[in-house]
Amino acid sequence: YIMSDHRDYYQDNEDYAEFLSGWDEGFYAKYADTLLPRLKGGKALDVGCGVGQVVARLMSGGADAYGLDVSAPNIKRAQKVSTNCKLYDGGRFPFPDNYFDSAGALNVLEHVEEPEAFLSEIARVTKPGGRVVVSSPNFFRVIGLRDYHPSMRGLANKRSNWKRIQGKLRQMKQTPEEVRFDRMTPIVREPFQPDDDAIIATNPFEMEFFLERNGCFIERTDCSDRYIPSPADAVLNITPLRKLMFNSFVVARKKS
Repeated sequence: YIMSDHRDYYQDNEDYAEFLSGWDEGFYAKYADTLLPRLKGGKALDVGCGVGQVVARLMSGGADAYGLDVSAPNIKRAQKVSTNCKLYDGGRFPFPDNYFDSAGALNVLEHVEEPEAFLSEIARVTKPGGRVVVSSPNFFRVIGLRDYHPSMRGLANKRSNWKRIQGKLRQMKQTPEEVRFDRMTPIVREPFQPDDDAIIATNPFEMEFFLERNGCFIERTDCSDRYIPSPADAVLNITPLRKLMFNSFVVARKKS
């Protein structure tokens, strides 16, 4: 339903679990803090919870935190943090509608087989008035240096990305029912390296589009997925150019 062949790559991947165990806390701090429910004891869901660092941070902030992941080695580690971290099959989330005060996914959307259905599930399990946080790379990057993925590098790719964005925006207006995320061929390296193996060209335009179609309104979209000094944050995120660079950090709220 959401992950199949790509899920197989992760579900028994000890190297991936070992990599996540060494994550720098600063990598997920902004995401976790944005996901934290306003009220103490509020329920929060981290989809693609890895080895449980985000769940741990949410718990330390007073949340009743849950995690889902398709990787058995990840969940084995995450359950040492909380038994609310569960292995699942990548399909429908094992929770009822309107269950969480907040739900989100950090750098997961680019790896799922059906990203449109994945975003629908995140919205489904979030309560009306609850927050949704989804952060992924911006593979339609037009502005930037030191681009880590081949689809972002060079003027030719940036020109192509700009044209693709224009086409997507036209499609959203003229034939919205036909909008789908673009697919990419994954780059799998040995030894294991994450990110290059993305299969979905995530970008802020379509992330916003599908969240809105699933009953959310967008609170903000940042190009930075980590905490950076306030002056730099303001400069980078104050204009529409933020959607043409770096990351797609989308914060939404489910309509009441």
